[in-house]
Amino acid sequence: MTTTKQDLIDRIAETTGTTRTLVKTVVQDFFDEIIAELAKGNRLEFRDFGVFETKTRPARTAQNPRTLEKVEVPAKRRVVFKPGRLMREGVNGRPS
Repeated sequence: MTTTKQDLIDRIAETTGTTRTLVKTVVQDFFDEIIAELAKGNRLEFRDFGVFETKTRPARTAQNPRTLEKVEVPAKRRVVFKPGRLMREGVNGRPS
């Protein structure tokens, strides 16, 4: 089963008694801030939840499987998430 951003917004609005419009704005602003901080190369740490950070994948030479031509692939930054204690316990079904 997939949970969408809209599903989360609806649940938060219902449990907090806040309008969906306000919750949507706050959730989107939160995501935008995460993206902006990661774009700056900053590490985001949410205690017990987890850590978001970027790692650099070095440049490499790859091969096109169809033509067997060598292709240079530039270095890239990728986002890595390391779950925290509460996340691990929640996913594994252990009470926190």
